[in-house]
Amino acid sequence: MIRIGLAGWGDHPSLYRHARQAGGKLQTYSGWFDIVEVDASFYAIQPENVTAKWASETPAGFGFIVKAYQGMTGHARGGVLYPDTAAMFAAFRASLEPMREAGKLLAVLFQYPPWFDCTREHVNKLREARALMDGIPCALEFRNRTWFEAGMRDKTLAFMKREGWIHSVCDEPQAGEGSIPIVEEATDPGLTIVRFHGRNAAGWNAGGPGWRDVRYLYRYAEAELKEWMQRLKRLEAQSGTVCVIFNNNSGGDAADNALQLMRLLGQRPPRGSFDRPEEPEQMDLFEL
Repeated sequence: MIRIGLAGWGDHPSLYRHARQAGGKLQTYSGWFDIVEVDASFYAIQPENVTAKWASETPAGFGFIVKAYQGMTGHARGGVLYPDTAAMFAAFRASLEPMREAGKLLAVLFQYPPWFDCTREHVNKLREARALMDGIPCALEFRNRTWFEAGMRDKTLAFMKREGWIHSVCDEPQAGEGSIPIVEEATDPGLTIVRFHGRNAAGWNAGGPGWRDVRYLYRYAEAELKEWMQRLKRLEAQSGTVCVIFNNNSGGDAADNALQLMRLLGQRPPRGSFDRPEEPEQMDLFEL
């Protein structure tokens, strides 16, 4: 099974053409896609009442891929609010419970930063993280190519299989050490995640204010999506389910590219149609 969705449900204006839908975007989103990547969890561990609300707003069979909190992956350079690593992981696990109870948690995505290179210290950090998340499906994504070069590719994949990590396969620019190649191999028999980050090589290493507006600014051409069709089917044969997440959000291209790939694969949105309702005429403010 190949399932297609987006990173977050808020930044896709082409899906929400009516202003009155602003408060119910997740419900509207679930009519277009049956999986989503939760990015809010990266910036703060979400309260259980919030994750329970998300679970209740989505239909049966909907799935969440929840991004690991930044303190758990070494992104939070300014410190975190938790007294120690164990407490931080425990709080994160608790936030997942409503989704787990609803049967809607697909995996937690651990995306490590570009400075997380292939060293013994970092291998041990991966072991620690996986142990603290025992019993919860966890996916692993690198942003440093040392894990897949200089003879390390097969060793990295073997380690992921042995430790129980789901592979997050990436399509991203090849822009130096802080990017990884497409590594087409599943490490879990049940699930593989594929994330489309775009191919904006010039903006990939952008920093400072506004970096997010540049890094993922890319629209995939149909020919590029067609390149992936056979890859996805090969990954599906290895792992049963492949969850495809489009993260090329900077210019609002993710939703259109995701629906384009669905068409190419002969899929239909949960709502049963690709047709989008026309924007209604705006009534005069004082019209009765």
